Amino acid sequence: MSKVIGLTGSIGTGKSTVSNFLKEQQIPIIDADVVSREVVEPGQVAYQQIIETFGTSILQSDRQIDRKALGRIVFSDETSRKQLNEIVHPQVHRTMLAKRDHYLNEGIPIIVLDIPLLFENHLQQYVDLIVVVYTTPEIQLQRLMERDQLTREEAQSRINAQTSIDTKAKQADMIIDNSGTFKETKQQCNKLLEDLQSEL
Repeated sequence: MSKVIGLTGSIGTGKSTVSNFLKEQQIPIIDADVVSREVVEPGQVAYQQIIETFGTSILQSDRQIDRKALGRIVFSDETSRKQLNEIVHPQVHRTMLAKRDHYLNEGIPIIVLDIPLLFENHLQQYVDLIVVVYTTPEIQLQRLMERDQLTREEAQSRINAQTSIDTKAKQADMIIDNSGTFKETKQQCNKLLEDLQSEL
């Protein structure tokens, strides 16, 4: 019996730290950010639809999509952002579920779907257990400012664009508190794996 974990958090809470640790333990990670880049590669369905919708001016000389150019369009216009999401999200979901089903068919005991917008995109039904990587809002703000070299206002604006970490934590089956040291976070990850393995 396999367990599918939905791993989520908010920007700056340290979800990547947890995801990387689980990967080191040989747990397969299906990363929504990686898949979202794969589905817009040349030759993919979403790639063609994006060009048809936004034109060839968003292409680089090697025919790859210029993510910054596309970003400038969609972040300044709500309609364009919705159009892009309607193209990309179904392809990402389909690809992630196909990868999940592949691992399930292989009998892999623990599979992780790493999805930053798990709640926002209503994907809870695709996982057995939701793990939220949490940190206090103040630490989240400080980490984001340091990591991305942002002002306090810029960092807060990016945090505000997502569902708050406190709201996500209330919907979690389990919380990994990443407010402390890496060692403390690692201990919580190990406890999660022990608990899951005892249930298999």
